Amino acid sequence: QVHLVESGGDLVQSGGSLRLSCAASGFPFNVYGMMWYRQGPEKEREWVATINNLGTGTSYADSVKGRFTISRDNGKNTVFLQMSSLKPDDTAVYYCSRRQIGSLNRAEYWGQGTQVTVSS
Repeated sequence: QVHLVESGGDLVQSGGSLRLSCAASGFPFNVYGMMWYRQGPEKEREWVATINNLGTGTSYADSVKGRFTISRDNGKNTVFLQMSSLKPDDTAVYYCSRRQIGSLNRAEYWGQGTQVTVSS
């Protein structure tokens, strides 16, 4: 059974940093690309970043490029999202997801999410 558990969300001031973690279990972690999505208040869920299965390739939404870094530790079955220069617009519930093999950014499974709130 696939489990994705996010952690690390918090209340932070504008300009601050946070690191989110997502612990994965129930599947061969090093086979799958992983992604982060987010959903802000009264907004649709949006894709944030993707990392391939080996951690050798990443991609980002324009809104976070240069500020966020996705990484993974295949030995610990964990994917991370390092966020810096945070803005109030980054306020959202952040979700970790497993990328469907062969797709660009199609999510197969989701975690429960972790809340990030950026105060101005």
